[in-house]
Amino acid sequence: MIDKLRIGVATLSWVFWSCLTGTAVIGLTGCATNATGVASSGDFVTESDESDSHKRARLRLELAAAYFDKGQATDALDHLKQSIAADPNLFEAYNLRGLIYMRLNDLPLADESFRRALVINPKAASVQHNYGWMLCQQSRYPEAMQMFANALGNPTYGDRAKTWMAQGLCQQRGGQMADAENSLLRSYELDAGNPITAYNLSLILYQRGEFVRSQFYVRRLNNSELANSESLWLGIKVERRLENREAMAQLSSQLKKRFPQSREFSALERGAFNE
Repeated sequence: MIDKLRIGVATLSWVFWSCLTGTAVIGLTGCATNATGVASSGDFVTESDESDSHKRARLRLELAAAYFDKGQATDALDHLKQSIAADPNLFEAYNLRGLIYMRLNDLPLADESFRRALVINPKAASVQHNYGWMLCQQSRYPEAMQMFANALGNPTYGDRAKTWMAQGLCQQRGGQMADAENSLLRSYELDAGNPITAYNLSLILYQRGEFVRSQFYVRRLNNSELANSESLWLGIKVERRLENREAMAQLSSQLKKRFPQSREFSALERGAFNE
């Protein structure tokens, strides 16, 4: 599920929405009962345990998630309404509803959706993560931090790298640079291949003047297939500060060859290293 997104802290043209948000796909397996896929009796849920209405709701939810993945938010919302009508107690449906309304920039309905999901399942870490990210976009930082903390405090939660990253980006956005660095470091330890984490961690260190540490993260990123104009430009600025002319020239050549129309290449041509 790929969608271009502007983070706001550092504008990234990679980005994978699923790196920041938990979609309805997360938890669909076993969503016939609860977040863990275990029935109230303690037994694992199988197809025979599923009521007809719940099955209809789950299938509509899967269709809604597929349309959302394709960027067809209106179609996704239509199937989601049918899912909720069939089974109003499926928290994953409200989680996806919140994501759809976030994409449609209807934050009041997104807020209501995430809250409803948490009423149904107060321990749903994927919902807490998504709601935290939405609160961060509204600069409601204490509430966002509480949501991220709740998600990270769930011992069964499997997307900790994603939530540590989102928390770090939120702290970065709120000017809490030391906390942001710590959160991004935790995310990087769990998932060193995430370009958003690597870029923003390098950026924080660069802005602090820790150029050698910054170089470590941005070099690894620029040596991967996930490098883009922004990471190359940051790498150029880092190597310039460290007076590594050869590395700077190599990165500049890549930026010119691969992204000649980018604003970063325009800045390079102007010598605008401090913009």
